[in-house]
Amino acid sequence: MKLFFITILIPLILNANKYTYLLDKYQKETELEAKIVTKIAKDILVDKPIYLYIPHMQELDKKIYSLSVKVVQNCNKANFIFVKYSKPYPCEKKQNPHYLLTNNYKQLLSNNNFLGAFFWSKSRPNIVLVRERLKQKKVELSKEYERYIEDIK
Repeated sequence: MKLFFITILIPLILNANKYTYLLDKYQKETELEAKIVTKIAKDILVDKPIYLYIPHMQELDKKIYSLSVKVVQNCNKANFIFVKYSKPYPCEKKQNPHYLLTNNYKQLLSNNNFLGAFFWSKSRPNIVLVRERLKQKKVELSKEYERYIEDIK
């Protein structure tokens, strides 16, 4: 009986490294997401340093985002907030001067505090920025963003 289990376990263990790509895929998605979100933040904040806050941030998020911007632990120190996880966050109810981006299109439609959304749909990244909200915050973006800016009420 022991020999039977050993003969089954050895091939499984030897083939286990073939499935590590599943971990790398998530990291690659997070790296692409970080590049896009930080570019949006840099273009909105222009010459100001970026202090990014991601509520309920996971360790992988912190590791990847901190390569390109300063990641802070609370919204009071942040000037740009990316709401990546659909959980309430500490500064949600406050009137805040931050620039907010979400990864949830429905949240963008229901909450006027968000300037835009970056989300995945059909395994592709999507960016939506709301024209009226950009005007309210006095944000002027370059022409490369024109195709992402929409009129949403």
